[in-house]
Amino acid sequence: MAETHSITIMLLIFSGKLFMADSKGFFPEANVTCIIHDDCILPCSFRPTGTVVIHWYKQQIPVHSYYYNKDQFGLQNKHFSGRTYLFNSHIPHGNASLLLRRVKVQDKGRYKCYTSTRKGNQEIFVNLEVKALIQSVIMEMSDEMVTCSSQNVYPVPQVTWATDPPSAQDALENATIKITDHKGLFTVESTLRILSNHSNYTFFCSFISADKTQVWTVSRKNQESITQEEGHALSIPCIAPQSLQNFSLSWTFTSSSEFTVILRYDSRTRHTFILWEGQAELDQDLLLLGDGSLLLHKPDSEEHSGTYTCTLSGLQSRHIVLTKVNITVASISVDEQSVQRSWWSTAASAAFVLFTIMLALPQCVRQRGTAMEASHRYNGAGLVHKDQNTTALYINRQHGVECNTLQLQFEAQDELSGSVPKTAEDCTVDVPAGTKIEEEEKTVGPPVEGNDGLQSSSLDKDGFGNIEPRLHIP
Repeated sequence: MAETHSITIMLLIFSGKLFMADSKGFFPEANVTCIIHDDCILPCSFRPTGTVVIHWYKQQIPVHSYYYNKDQFGLQNKHFSGRTYLFNSHIPHGNASLLLRRVKVQDKGRYKCYTSTRKGNQEIFVNLEVKALIQSVIMEMSDEMVTCSSQNVYPVPQVTWATDPPSAQDALENATIKITDHKGLFTVESTLRILSNHSNYTFFCSFISADKTQVWTVSRKNQESITQEEGHALSIPCIAPQSLQNFSLSWTFTSSSEFTVILRYDSRTRHTFILWEGQAELDQDLLLLGDGSLLLHKPDSEEHSGTYTCTLSGLQSRHIVLTKVNITVASISVDEQSVQRSWWSTAASAAFVLFTIMLALPQCVRQRGTAMEASHRYNGAGLVHKDQNTTALYINRQHGVECNTLQLQFEAQDELSGSVPKTAEDCTVDVPAGTKIEEEEKTVGPPVEGNDGLQSSSLDKDGFGNIEPRLHIP
């Protein structure tokens, strides 16, 4: 319905122009430009006076005929078969315009509208121009050259090149080729060689339509590679070379031939799609200024190393920034290495002490059991001990070296167990089997006078007046 309404408005406009020309006594030729693959109206009007005959020709080729109040297709050329229509309901009002559907390149040319009534004949000429709009421009870039191309365009557009920073014209010499398909549409490809000192430049390629109504501009920059240590925030720059009103932004990631769209943004809806939620984000304030830089919070060496492509698309414009990013494994600082060495040293020491305790503990248990067994055995044999503490003290003195060694071992693991022998009684003495512990008593005889004039007892004493037992080991 909307299409029919627009066609009716166009007919009224064209009819009005033609009637104005007729009132002045001359009929200028009409110039019409139609979009290929779209429908197009070739205007023609006359003064209705009863029955009318209408013939449309392209040069001498019959396009469409109308007489006896109906369409006649007997003489119609095959090229126009099924594609031409008159507005029959408007013919009585003087409208003989032709609707040409699905315009082709071959439809281009000069058409004649012939009308005949009882008051005479009339001829109106219409020059039809056709064009295929530039739909897109694709830019590809390598280390040695950059190529711009566009497909299905008509007529051939003009191609221009520029760089940022600016370059001399002799550095922008390019080769442009055009290829025509079976429909008459062109594929245009222009190639520019990159000079060695221009590898980091921004390259601009513009396709300008023949009627100057369209100017498509694509720019691309291969930025220097970025190397960053994993775990540290990283900003990948992407700034539009010119201000954009309504634009869309996309970030893609390529690694090991895998292509991933990680982010999309539309300035008209302010809607943002982020696949890497929590890992990547944009600065919303800078976006409105044309800065679409991507912020990676904690990049990982395996997941985030690859090629990042930023694409800013506006009305008949596109800006592409390609950046290779290498995320390296985090290095260990000197302080961290010292801490790690200290930790391992402490752990090794603790393990050694624990191992020593594990070896000594069974021996201590056996020693305690043997000492208790010896004590019970000698007590059971009927030996009389005047002072059992004296006997234990003698045994402890005989084995003091071994007890001290064990005590040092227990002190070494003080931090682990919290138990350290406090006295000699905490140590267990290993008394070999068959050892006799006896306390000799000698008959007290008359005092013997020594050299110093003092009397000496025949009993052995320990220096404190206590009788010291003797230990006999067979």
